[in-house]
Amino acid sequence: MNKLVAICGPTAVGKTAYSIEIAKRFDGEIVSCDSMQLYKYMDIGSAKPSLDELKQVKHHLIGVVEPSENFSVAKYKELASASIDDILSRGRLPIIAGGTGLYLDALMFDLDFAAAPSDDSLRDELYKIAEEKGNLELHSILHECDPDSAQRIHPNNVRRVVRAIESAKSGTKLKNFAKDLSLNDKYEFILVGLRRDREELYDRINRRVDILVEEGLFDEVEMLREMGLSESDISMKGIGYKEVLAYFDGEYDLETAIDTIKKNTRHFAKRQITWLKRYDDMKWFDLSESKDDKDSIREIITWLGKNL
Repeated sequence: MNKLVAICGPTAVGKTAYSIEIAKRFDGEIVSCDSMQLYKYMDIGSAKPSLDELKQVKHHLIGVVEPSENFSVAKYKELASASIDDILSRGRLPIIAGGTGLYLDALMFDLDFAAAPSDDSLRDELYKIAEEKGNLELHSILHECDPDSAQRIHPNNVRRVVRAIESAKSGTKLKNFAKDLSLNDKYEFILVGLRRDREELYDRINRRVDILVEEGLFDEVEMLREMGLSESDISMKGIGYKEVLAYFDGEYDLETAIDTIKKNTRHFAKRQITWLKRYDDMKWFDLSESKDDKDSIREIITWLGKNL
């Protein structure tokens, strides 16, 4: 069976740097598993790898989708699988890197993506409910129309809640994502989880947001607005983008916008950790326990050398 490595962890934990070092050691190429880094033009807010990092190791699925496109999990699986097969055909090691848990699930399991008809007006209304009244209010709507899916989908997973409501209202129920899943027997996944102490991770998140602002996050969002993108586009609902849009709309002052990005990113990291803990086969490495990143990378490479 073809082996591949997945480097997982919350935002700002260090997945990009670690995956690059691992790829260089094992003659690998990186396949992004990040729902925001897929989009073109959205370089700063999505914290894409730098040009220097992209030159060090070949990356796949970075900046390949128009930000106006409603990109689906099924489409991600199609593109990522093609990239993985291409890498394997050349005798190299595919390395999945990113923090979008649903995308990783799509690759690891034989999920049945029920194709519900798209209803943009309904979708916009549902996202507005989540934004104005909260995720629990949106989740209660799902509970009314599809109690089974409501039990399986966390209220904070807004995208899946919205999709489940769309499916239920169209008469097409989502397949059971959470149990009785069969593994994708095409690949053997070696799962590597990166974690840090909460205080250290949150400090890294706060510092990274400050860096993104210094690098021109607000200018990037202004450029996207000039391209015709708005809060109605799925891509602009990502953390960092939606808060800056709110700033331009006069809902936040500058300091509040930045603080809100930090807060929302910290909450997102917490949800990512919860999601990744579902994987029983994940080998976790606590980066806070090592003297420095070089020691951690050596430890991971040694472990991978015994398992590849």
